[in-house]
Amino acid sequence: MNLTVIGTGYLGATHAICMAVMGYDVIGVDVDAAKVERLNSGEVPFFEPGLPELLTKALESGRLRFTTSFQEAGEFGDVHFICVGTPQRKGSEAADMTYVDASVTELSKHLHRRALVVGKSTVPVGTAARLAELIRTTAPAGDQVELAWNPEFLREGFAVDDTMKPDRMVFGVTSAWSEEQLRAAFAPVLAQGVPVKVTSLQTAELVKVAANSFLATKISYINAMAEVCEATGADVHDLAEALAYDERIGGKFLRPGLGFGGGCLPKDIRAFAHRAEELGVGQAVGFLREIDGINGRRRARTVDLVVELCGGDVAGKKIAALGAAFKPNSDDIRDAPALDVASTLASMGADVHVFDPAAMENARKAHPELNYGTSALDVARDADVVVLLTEWTEFREIAPEAMAEVVGAQRIFDGRHALDSDAWRAAGWEYKALGRP
Repeated sequence: MNLTVIGTGYLGATHAICMAVMGYDVIGVDVDAAKVERLNSGEVPFFEPGLPELLTKALESGRLRFTTSFQEAGEFGDVHFICVGTPQRKGSEAADMTYVDASVTELSKHLHRRALVVGKSTVPVGTAARLAELIRTTAPAGDQVELAWNPEFLREGFAVDDTMKPDRMVFGVTSAWSEEQLRAAFAPVLAQGVPVKVTSLQTAELVKVAANSFLATKISYINAMAEVCEATGADVHDLAEALAYDERIGGKFLRPGLGFGGGCLPKDIRAFAHRAEELGVGQAVGFLREIDGINGRRRARTVDLVVELCGGDVAGKKIAALGAAFKPNSDDIRDAPALDVASTLASMGADVHVFDPAAMENARKAHPELNYGTSALDVARDADVVVLLTEWTEFREIAPEAMAEVVGAQRIFDGRHALDSDAWRAAGWEYKALGRP
């Protein structure tokens, strides 16, 4: 079967490339002609390990091409994947469905034969039912076009593996034919024994936001414990390790620190809470408001502790900020805690110098008020405080003795609990971290 992927952002480009590598003929569609040109020339417009090599392979095979033409996609595809963004709506916590609605409407105009449209975007529950009616009334083929929902679970930095061998697949369908089409569209994936959960459209829509809400809750829980530890003199790092031995709790996502950011968790939990209120069950997920609040407080507390390390005032002090992306192995700076902290310190008069292995270009565009360097040691030269904000491996592996040779003062704030505190203190550093005495 022929596949199309509507939207070539992080999700869409990854999906199109990986499906072509797995043997399908694929067309990727985007309204951004410049992005289409870059992809057709073999350039991935974002940082994702392993993806550039797969794009080259897919293009050379002749199974992948990108276009701005919805007509071309409609005539070509048997299964059409909707992979456009659902950002937070301006002035509201709700998801902005502009891009989803526009892409489905434009694609439907060119569906003249039986086909399956598959939503992968993260949307408010109830969206699929509305889109199914939109397709039915807009597509020339009418009832011959069905809608299914197949939420994505990509982790930035691991997107290739998560696409080609996910830990599970969810198929939200309304007919046996839709399920058959999805199973055919993912045959190489399912052949590896990946489990499939077949559900209703509504359940499939909820799976992604429920998963993200659970992860956000677990992250914020240990950060709430960090607040308690700071008030009592306890050590949240040791507390997290002790909790992780409990099989009912586990250690994953129980790392205390600066909190979560990026283009998914923050806006998804807000949109979920907003949608629950619309449905009259806002009380059931009211805890998500506090989760969001805990996450934000960690950023403010980080600033406070850096100020403490500077003797109570950061004005005129040089601060080396290690990290800009919201997580390692990504150039994504959307709602990045690292840049939030860096820009706040700069607004207080600090001379902030930032380095990130992948996100420098994006950071410069978003925060031109900050200074940027060429390496961790470069930005740390003569610094009054070093602040670790994104836990890249190369930052974890910095030798405290090497860093000590370039800084102005041996003071470090570990915003991600990524460093060996004993080793840094033994090397003469004043070490601080959230929730640690």
